[in-house]
Amino acid sequence: MKRYRGKIKKYKEKSDCIKDGNYIDDGFSGADFDRPGFKRMMADIETGNVNCVIVKDLSRLGRDYIEAGRLIQKTFPAFHVRFIALTDNFDSQTADTNTKSLILPVKNFINDSYCRDISQKVKSAQRTKREQGKFIGAFAVYGYRKSLEDKNKLCPDDYAAEIVRKIFAWKLEGMSAKAIAQRLNDLGILSPLEYKKSLGEKYSTSFRTNITAKWSAVTVGRILSNEMYTGVMVQGKSGKVNYKVKKIMAKPKEEWVRVEGTHEAVISREDFEIVQELLKVDIRAKAGEIHSHFFSGLLFCGDCQEPMYRRINRYKDISKIYFICAKRNRGQGCTRHSVLEKDLKKVVFRILQIYLSVFWDKCRQMEQIQRMEVDFEEISRFDKELKRLYREQEKYLGLRASLYEDLKTGFITEADFQNFSAIYEMKYEEIKNALRRQEEMQKQLFHNGAASDLKLRKLKEAMKLTNLDRDTLLCFINRIEIFEGKKVYVEFRWKEELF
Repeated sequence: MKRYRGKIKKYKEKSDCIKDGNYIDDGFSGADFDRPGFKRMMADIETGNVNCVIVKDLSRLGRDYIEAGRLIQKTFPAFHVRFIALTDNFDSQTADTNTKSLILPVKNFINDSYCRDISQKVKSAQRTKREQGKFIGAFAVYGYRKSLEDKNKLCPDDYAAEIVRKIFAWKLEGMSAKAIAQRLNDLGILSPLEYKKSLGEKYSTSFRTNITAKWSAVTVGRILSNEMYTGVMVQGKSGKVNYKVKKIMAKPKEEWVRVEGTHEAVISREDFEIVQELLKVDIRAKAGEIHSHFFSGLLFCGDCQEPMYRRINRYKDISKIYFICAKRNRGQGCTRHSVLEKDLKKVVFRILQIYLSVFWDKCRQMEQIQRMEVDFEEISRFDKELKRLYREQEKYLGLRASLYEDLKTGFITEADFQNFSAIYEMKYEEIKNALRRQEEMQKQLFHNGAASDLKLRKLKEAMKLTNLDRDTLLCFINRIEIFEGKKVYVEFRWKEELF
């Protein structure tokens, strides 16, 4: 709490009087001077209504030693304001040169250092929580809520999570972020800001532009690119420049803190990765249409790597749909690489059928996927080893605690205490690291098994198809390239698992 007392001079008609005024800044840091109470006091000083400022100690004025020194030694004297810090025994009216030029700056510097030290400790504690996969944000990301039992854990919000699933599904269907936002607004679905407000949360954002916030392409884009929906805790994307500057700066991706498997996934890893590929390519629908074309985000020129441009030729009542190189369409070189849409669908579907049949015909590939499935005997071995390590950890904790009693009773010397403490601490850290590795391996085992099972089910469903649809296209195919002479190259997903 920052408190200032000023002698406020007020003039009434012909007489004047002096009376006390308090300036209080509850909940504001002393690291800066952008505080309402302080600003009000300075306004009164500048208008000549204050001639004396009294604080409990120097830190109550502020903890920035440069600014605090400037105020005490320049600003206050310029306005003929007396400054008194009670517990620091400082009075600008009686202080000698030694106190003003030596003792005062040192005390202000100590106050500044305290603020810096607290900032570093808070950052260190936050960093530790992030690395442990604990959520430390004030508000959960849209689609989740904070657990009632543990505020550092996220749980799916059933209603909002379903909206997130729809957003990803519509993107996979070929809708642009703008079209998705329009559909959500047409359906009357509350935007993330309005939804949080409806739950009673005091949430605000700099992206709001209207009295009632609506869905926008930017909002949809942030959801589509957020890895949190796959069960991965991603934090530390931004931070303050330092403890004195409030400005928030974005951090490079390599500095983000990323911990897998911390909460229930709303979107599968496969769907998320497909959407990330689609976001790299412009798949906007044509004017008046909701969905982009069937091959949007997947079709490229084999020579210049530009996306293929879809054109429609209409003659009488007949429409001919084909693709040409976008670079050629702009008149910037390359060649047409023209191919009819209906022919391309037939070719791609036939290539996909051959690809899947080869997989099922080879025992080696089947055995490889079976090895990827969850081995429950192996999981049982992991559980037993984890229990053993936890018992070992508890044992060394007990031994370390008993050392203090042995030292008190004189059973061991100070040197023995130091030696045994170091040994037990080393053993404890070794077991702690072993536990972390075991838990990571167990998580990976479950992840591989679940991913393998999902892929097998999708393959079985695809084998029954008689026509190519966009879901199957996105599920198995990563990229299609068209060369001159109607030559088609198809790049499949999951290549490492199938061959």
